[in-house]
Amino acid sequence: MKQMLMHVEGDTLQTAVLENGLLTEFFMERSGGASLVGNIYKGKVVNVLPGMDAAFVDIGIGKNAFLYIDDMLHPHADKQPKNKPSIRELAQPGQDLIVQVVKDPLSGKGARVTTHFNLPGRWLVYLPFADYVGVSKKVASEAERERLRLAGERIRQGEEGIIMRTAAEGEELESLQADVSKLRERWRTIGEKAAGAVAPAMLHCEEGLLHRVIRDTFSSDMDELWIDHSVRFGEAAELLRDISSSFDDRVKLYRGGGGRGIFQEFRVSEQIEAAFSKRIPMQSGGYLIWEETEALTVVDVNTGKFTGSDNLEDTVFRTNLEAAALIGRLLRVRDVGGIVIVDFIDMEREESRSKVLARMAEEARRDGTKTSIVGWTRLGLMEITRKKARVNAGHHLAQRVSEK
Repeated sequence: MKQMLMHVEGDTLQTAVLENGLLTEFFMERSGGASLVGNIYKGKVVNVLPGMDAAFVDIGIGKNAFLYIDDMLHPHADKQPKNKPSIRELAQPGQDLIVQVVKDPLSGKGARVTTHFNLPGRWLVYLPFADYVGVSKKVASEAERERLRLAGERIRQGEEGIIMRTAAEGEELESLQADVSKLRERWRTIGEKAAGAVAPAMLHCEEGLLHRVIRDTFSSDMDELWIDHSVRFGEAAELLRDISSSFDDRVKLYRGGGGRGIFQEFRVSEQIEAAFSKRIPMQSGGYLIWEETEALTVVDVNTGKFTGSDNLEDTVFRTNLEAAALIGRLLRVRDVGGIVIVDFIDMEREESRSKVLARMAEEARRDGTKTSIVGWTRLGLMEITRKKARVNAGHHLAQRVSEK
């Protein structure tokens, strides 16, 4: 059973994804602190820094945004100049520039922006100037990958680029065509706004959390979507109806049972509390110690009360294997970004190390956010990187606690 739960409380929307009752993903957003990722602005170049190959752009949000030179070159590697030009050749102070936010302002740093525009739809991502067709790596069948690639070539026009999402697997050409037509029209509207706007100005605002989660996370294998707010229930039902009429009976309004909130009813609250703790217990009796800084997350694996069999290596291996699965899930729940270092318990057998690495790789393939299992370091630590774009739920939870 796979379920999505949406809890509305004041200006906050929290979304949990459960698989057989186990929390696998968690999202949270406040209307007053919504993510800027995906927003498109007409900005003005404020400063150019040749030593950093970057420019600062005023997009009207207070702190200037950061634009790196690679985000100004052609997105298709084959079409980039052989010798990278100077940032001064591409941007000058006072110049108007249309940019898109790819990373929210974090910890005092400005937003990161790009001129590699993308507009996500249900089945595909539209890239106005990329001039290529890509297919999600999560589409495993080579035959289906080739079908989607050919479909992308058929529906794209001129220098447009298209990336087929995992959700596009098995979809008819007509659905893909309708998706790209809608996104193409949206890009045309953005261009018209840009022509008449005075920088800095917002040209396009990315959809809110409810729309993004349904668009990006709700899939045909989702059995139910429960929501505890009548207005948002109507919005969710309409969004699902636009995707497929077969989803009509999957969205349900939670009316409360005996005064219990939706997260209490489905035992989500206790799982969130455990997932965001510093010390996280494992079913075997072992535990994780989880420490996060701005750019680095460190996880320490301990056997705790788990004594396993008479074979120490077997006990350690089983603990590490369980920890790998749990860590993979918690990276998604906590939406961790940046570098992750895991200090697994030392294993003597290379076979054991390989199996733990394989389990981490398996978990990474389930992650909708780009996650790379770099491997074992010289010190026997496992290094992982995970893309970070938005302020994660942990930040919002901490902020709410501080306001109480």
